[in-house]
Amino acid sequence: MNKLCLLLLGLSLPAAATDWPHFLGPTADGVSTETGLIDAFPKSGLKPLFSKRIGTGYAAPSIRDGKAVVFHRASKLYKVEEGDNFETVVKYVNAELAALMAKERLTVEDLQKSLKDTTRRVPRGYIPLPEAVAKHLDVEVIDCLDAKTGNLIWRHAYPTGYEDPYGYNNGPRCAPLITKDRIYTYGAEGVLICLDFATGKQLWRRDTHKDFTVIPNFFGVGSTPVLEDGLLLTMVGGQPNSGMVAFDAKTGKTVWTSTGKQTWDGVAKIGWPGEPRMIWRGQEKMASYASPVLATVHGKRVAFCLMRQGLVALDPKTGKEYFKRWFRARVNESVNASNPVVIGDQVFCSTAYSGDGSFVLKIKKNLSGYTEVWSDHQRRVQADNPRLDEVLGLHWMTPIIHEGNLYAFSGRNEPDASFRCVEFATGKLLWNQDEAWQKYGPPSNKYGRGSFIQADGKLIVLGETGKLGLFALNAKKPEELGAYQVPQLRYPCWATPAMADKRVYLRSEAYLVCYDFAKER
Repeated sequence: MNKLCLLLLGLSLPAAATDWPHFLGPTADGVSTETGLIDAFPKSGLKPLFSKRIGTGYAAPSIRDGKAVVFHRASKLYKVEEGDNFETVVKYVNAELAALMAKERLTVEDLQKSLKDTTRRVPRGYIPLPEAVAKHLDVEVIDCLDAKTGNLIWRHAYPTGYEDPYGYNNGPRCAPLITKDRIYTYGAEGVLICLDFATGKQLWRRDTHKDFTVIPNFFGVGSTPVLEDGLLLTMVGGQPNSGMVAFDAKTGKTVWTSTGKQTWDGVAKIGWPGEPRMIWRGQEKMASYASPVLATVHGKRVAFCLMRQGLVALDPKTGKEYFKRWFRARVNESVNASNPVVIGDQVFCSTAYSGDGSFVLKIKKNLSGYTEVWSDHQRRVQADNPRLDEVLGLHWMTPIIHEGNLYAFSGRNEPDASFRCVEFATGKLLWNQDEAWQKYGPPSNKYGRGSFIQADGKLIVLGETGKLGLFALNAKKPEELGAYQVPQLRYPCWATPAMADKRVYLRSEAYLVCYDFAKER
């Protein structure tokens, strides 16, 4: 896809067709226009172009102009991986210290002594590092790498104190956003930073949790910002009406704020017993883990923001609300984390909690509201069966739409996982492949839940177990063309894969791995 095509689509980030400059790729939907990709995996398995140990996090990599940008955390607690020993730990930590320009270095003896002397409780799977080197760590790190080799070009880092209250890793969750000359990142504590792409020099910074009245979310910040006409649309979650904030992309200054009490106070809680009205108390979490989605609907640009309380459609220039639709699970410990999908004048949303499932809305021509095309809630009402299983319950993955069908991994947890194809227009389940597994059981050959890239008539699949797959886009049945357990990757692989110049980039909590998917070079 050339630059003219991107402009015709109304996108604000023109980049080369072989780039993957932000979350979910050049068109922000997981679709690549690259062709000439492999149709199967070699019998001997795939050989990586490079494999690189990195810090913790769930942020997907972004690639532009031959550079890959990885957002992760260098921590005082080292995450132990299969194959680690004292020497490999020391080698990795010292490389991190060198990249951070620290003078101190770790030795095997110091590490052994630290393990022996530590009295504090350490999370399972981690080991504490000696204070002499640990003082340089617990930093969120933006690494700019050579996209072909993984070699470090520059690094920018800043301190962080974020600790996940539920025991998940403490690294950042949001993918970097790259333009021709800038990089934007959004850390787990709400630090929004703009860097010079060439040098890594900081151009501006906003501490959103200090600048706004933010009620901390369950797992830190996890909604990647999007760029539209010089505005960085960011899900801040500030009370009372700063759920969404537009920052000037050049300066970082606030341009507009929108959504919150004015949006949800008094709104009916669709799908809840009796559908009670929302009473806004000022202590509500507002941000979700889904990113805003930009689309042109009925000739106007619209930002679809799936917040914690539900879907809000905004004018990206002003923050004006067009319409909203309540969509929050009844259980408090729940999140919305799957991006809305917009096709023409219809929008699809899904969640994995409380069986709330999915819906498709048809948007009115004046953008003032919608009619419901189908929903799992509506299906239950029509069937007079409140226990009817949802057709899709998407946790953190965003589905692929191809020829009117949704391809997605459904399920809140590992035992619920399934790979499904569903008709977009009706919600009809076309096929289902069981992917259930137990993360504390024996090694599994399942994908579990996963994420996709659509390219060259195929789906490139990364399962949360580290299993890499290749599937044909077939609405009649699941058609696996190849499967390979990536040796370096272990559960949980929750970052979406990325692809640039026919190279596929995969990350886990500890590794970045790159494979060449080109048939020929």
